[in-house]
Amino acid sequence: MTGLDLAFAATGLITAAAAALAVTTRQVVHSALWLVVALLGLAGCYLVLGAELVALVQLLVYVGAVVVLIIVALMLTRAPIGPRAEHSTGRAHRVLAGCVGAGTGGLVAAVLLPTATRAQVRPAGSEELARQIFSTWVWPFELLSLLLLAALVGAFAVSGLTTADTSGEDAR
Repeated sequence: MTGLDLAFAATGLITAAAAALAVTTRQVVHSALWLVVALLGLAGCYLVLGAELVALVQLLVYVGAVVVLIIVALMLTRAPIGPRAEHSTGRAHRVLAGCVGAGTGGLVAAVLLPTATRAQVRPAGSEELARQIFSTWVWPFELLSLLLLAALVGAFAVSGLTTADTSGEDAR
């Protein structure tokens, strides 16, 4: 095991722990901040793997733009900062969500682990990576951007519905 393997394992563990905290914390702002740590850890994984361009794009696009957009959206929609009773779920729902998450993780591991063998990695450089991104993988990137846009519009719509319900309660 080389030093790069240890660095990759350490950044991977930090990323996985931050991602788990991002989805399990009860405060939305803390979740956004753990998401920043997870995305930074993922950029660190890319750096350890020698993909500096992908790490830079990860920092600029996801850490710099998407997370800032999420935090601004939280501020604009006046999302609750602290924990609220109506957002908590019962123990059965948490156990069910944990089982679904463990099942999904096991399925992904069962598919990916047989392919995890030592392979000869040939350095491709930024030109080859850019050619692959903008030729072979351009449609998945475009679909992912549409998915993120739909999620953002949905979040604004849901927050608008919540605001309308709150104003109705105040009128009573």
